[in-house]
Amino acid sequence: MSELTALKHHKRELIRQFAGATDAQGAWQVAVTLLPLVAIAWLTNRYAAQSVGAAVALTIALALMMVRVFALLHECGHGSVFRSRALNSSFGFLFGVLSGMPQYVWSQHHGYHHRTNGDWDSYRGPLSTLSVAEFEALPEAAQRSYLRARHIALAPLGGFVYLLFNPRFTWLKGTLACAMRLLQGQSLKDYKPRYWRTWREYWHMTANNLVLLSLWALVATQTAHPGTLFAVYLIGVSLAGGFAIALFTVQHNFEQAEANSHDRWDSDRSVLSGTSYLVLPGWLNWLTANIGYHHVHHLSAAIPGYALARCHNQYQHLFTTVRRIRLREIPAHLKCLQWDIDRQQIIAVNDQQRLRQSAALRQSAS
Repeated sequence: MSELTALKHHKRELIRQFAGATDAQGAWQVAVTLLPLVAIAWLTNRYAAQSVGAAVALTIALALMMVRVFALLHECGHGSVFRSRALNSSFGFLFGVLSGMPQYVWSQHHGYHHRTNGDWDSYRGPLSTLSVAEFEALPEAAQRSYLRARHIALAPLGGFVYLLFNPRFTWLKGTLACAMRLLQGQSLKDYKPRYWRTWREYWHMTANNLVLLSLWALVATQTAHPGTLFAVYLIGVSLAGGFAIALFTVQHNFEQAEANSHDRWDSDRSVLSGTSYLVLPGWLNWLTANIGYHHVHHLSAAIPGYALARCHNQYQHLFTTVRRIRLREIPAHLKCLQWDIDRQQIIAVNDQQRLRQSAALRQSAS
């Protein structure tokens, strides 16, 4: 029996055994996240302005905890922190405010990724990976820009844009567009802006922004050193966002990851061949809510983060072909930025260049 056949055979049993969160476990996961954040906020307000060393240390501490905040935001979207839907929604909103990302909107888009995992005709990942043909069709300057924008050194800038700038900018731009239509006497009934898919998404964006901007205003007016606090927050969240983007990318963009066209796609095969297992140290598994066990997560998003490792360990015979990636290997896999449609794989740009040179040599020899 092939590993894929075995996985399909045991999938229902695996999910029945490990899926389903409990409110008690969820409360514990939230408590051990929010209490350190409160401590970091207090220490930042008390000491960050007095010492550069303290400010740096607190920024790093905040960045690490913000990684966990985003991991739990992600789990709340799947309904896998609490059993209660209301608790998942409430704490998901809170984590969205803390990280800057409107949680409901993000979870709707992320759900599409889960429904199409491995179908690269439908979803190209957070970096919008180009196919080999699309990349080669770009002018040389655009090719350099594509690669430069995805360099790991720019990950913190990407985190800032992704978590802090875009959610404010798109909400403001869309709101102003709606206001202009109303001022011109036009109805919003059939208006479909590109910034949100439904009006429910818009109201979640609005709530996120109003609460977050109100908190920022409170910090600016009620603290002695608002500039220092904002600097720690902005840098910490940007670092966390950059790390989250890099982590998410290598969970699907890695050397020889299977990347199927829609007509050849099988969701279970994508779990084994197109989703990685990040072998991380224990402390980083805790910070990321075990999302490194990404193959198990894509098998069923209903499995809580605290159960992913146990599920993998019990059924590891089903996952022997899943690509293991260690922390030190992540930068190398982040260079896998092209989709080779012919081979149905993700490849690095230098691999594509070697293939092109080899083909040219074969053609000249013939």
